[in-house]
Amino acid sequence: MKKIDKTEYEKRLNKITQIFEGLVVHADEQATYRCPYKNRFDHCTAQFGCRNQRKIDEGTGLLCVGDDKLDYRSAWETDAPDQTAEFQGTITCDEKVYQLTPGKTVFDYADDLAVQVPTSCFRTGQCHECIVEIKRGMDSLRPPNEAEAFLRDNYRLACQAVVLDVDADIEFTPLRRTPRILTHTTIDDDQTLELNPRVTHRDGTVYYNDEPIDRYRGHLYGLAIDIGTTTVVANLVDLESGKTVSVSSFENPQRFGGSDIMNRISYDGEFHGELRRSLIAALNSEIMELCDRHNFVRQEIYEVVVVGNTTMRDIFFKQDVQSIGQKPYKSVIEHEYRDGIRSTTSLIEKTRRLGIRANPKAMVYSLPLIASHVGADVAADLVSININSQNETIMLVDVGTNTEVVVGNAERMVAASCPAGPAFEGGGIEYGMPAYPGAIESVKWNGSQFDYTTIADEPPHGLCGSGLISLLAELRRNDQMSPKGVFAERKQRLMSLLPEYGITFSREDASNLAQAKAANYCGQYIVLRHFGCVPQDITTLFLAGGFANYVNLQDAVEIGFLAPVPEANVVKIGNAAVAGATTVLLSERKRANIEAFVNNIEHIELETTPDFFDIFVEGCQFKPMPATPTSFQMGRRGL
Repeated sequence: MKKIDKTEYEKRLNKITQIFEGLVVHADEQATYRCPYKNRFDHCTAQFGCRNQRKIDEGTGLLCVGDDKLDYRSAWETDAPDQTAEFQGTITCDEKVYQLTPGKTVFDYADDLAVQVPTSCFRTGQCHECIVEIKRGMDSLRPPNEAEAFLRDNYRLACQAVVLDVDADIEFTPLRRTPRILTHTTIDDDQTLELNPRVTHRDGTVYYNDEPIDRYRGHLYGLAIDIGTTTVVANLVDLESGKTVSVSSFENPQRFGGSDIMNRISYDGEFHGELRRSLIAALNSEIMELCDRHNFVRQEIYEVVVVGNTTMRDIFFKQDVQSIGQKPYKSVIEHEYRDGIRSTTSLIEKTRRLGIRANPKAMVYSLPLIASHVGADVAADLVSININSQNETIMLVDVGTNTEVVVGNAERMVAASCPAGPAFEGGGIEYGMPAYPGAIESVKWNGSQFDYTTIADEPPHGLCGSGLISLLAELRRNDQMSPKGVFAERKQRLMSLLPEYGITFSREDASNLAQAKAANYCGQYIVLRHFGCVPQDITTLFLAGGFANYVNLQDAVEIGFLAPVPEANVVKIGNAAVAGATTVLLSERKRANIEAFVNNIEHIELETTPDFFDIFVEGCQFKPMPATPTSFQMGRRGL
């Protein structure tokens, strides 16, 4: 080893020290005159008022006009009352209001309003988790930058949306909200819990399919997740006892890509991965909240079972979904199954590869698809009603943005998907809204005005799905609207429902609801006819999903939203998809059974039915579906 020359060493050390001393002096001088909030473009990034700030008409932010020669600190406005007095604008979220000041982002105001907005990139615009919908005041914000290129319409990244016009009024809403989401499930009390999960432990070791994967940490947990187009529900399940420890639910944060399946497919083709990223971020946030709430670590989650319609499921599993949006509307997975490349349409993947916060060796399993848009959620529905034991003819209707209809028994079954769209969830309806507090859920005409009830008994803001169906039925019963959606006053285009709240209902609203209802009508009518039965033949109609759970059955039948099955034969089974996913998480036998059963389900494409258009037109009318055998057997002539 070469001997160190102490003199030379000291000389070099002194030189380095001088260099750093020079840097410190320069930095100190700069700190005295050049404001630390002034970036290299001479733009101000401060989150408080300053006399050196100037608004830029082109919308590129706030300009700093400090000359870098005088101490900048005297220009800072630190007196709060004077700081806000000259600005008149406000920002609102969830009815919370805050005064606007220059230079702050929507995310900063979310902090001020105590509104939770997710992020994992320290607000740099990289994680794309803090998406918000700007309900009002879009023009008051700095135009979208490159980090927001994947967003359309009135969606922005909260951390990038800088408020420029502090005299305007702005309203925003985070994407991850919690409406009234059905988490309750109804399972036959006679069914005994079958406990035979893939994950077990013995002698201090955790096994997955008898393969050792971890030391026993005190818990064996699994997650059962139902990914709906509109909502997401997750059960945290104890794999040792079979009990559900906790139920979580939130609105699907992917709505910035469109409110229905086809729009999501189109969006994913243009901005591949963005929809999935937002969903994974929301799920991981929920998982960490569960860990905090129940005092366990994420490494104690050893399996995740995921269900959803074909598009939602395949986006989650990083699959290309473009083929689902084109004829013959089948996923890449289904094509590979039919070509003999795969033995099943179920999927299994490591949580690590999918980015799920769980044990590094945990696995994610998805139930198989049935066909086309009829996905793993319907397979889970069938598990929840114990389809293998159904010897009588049953009907399952899972109502949602994409409604699925199944008719049959353990021996033969027919299924179809109905692209109903988001109208009954508030989409395209002037005063339509999801099931949030303040949503009208039922109405009654008392002879002079509408009586109503709202969720959480809050003042009315609009109508959710059950309220819209209730309204349509009341308008028909009282001859205030024809079956074709024409008001009693034929020239009337707008009807005032609650004048004191400004809530109205228009002919255009009625038209949008008629088309959404017609999709549900077609699915039920055509599947029943194809199977060879009528509504009176159905021994049990299982209604699945949150929307169906809250709707009044008589109202739904009277406007033709549901088939006229005797009310005594109708069973509301709640969120059957998450119940089926939970069952499969706990039972290897149930998992094998549904894998085999779906192969024998006959799928029909509604639009290929010769008289589909005639049935759709009939379904657009607000009147009951035919219930007689003659009407069903005669097809288009019976219409």
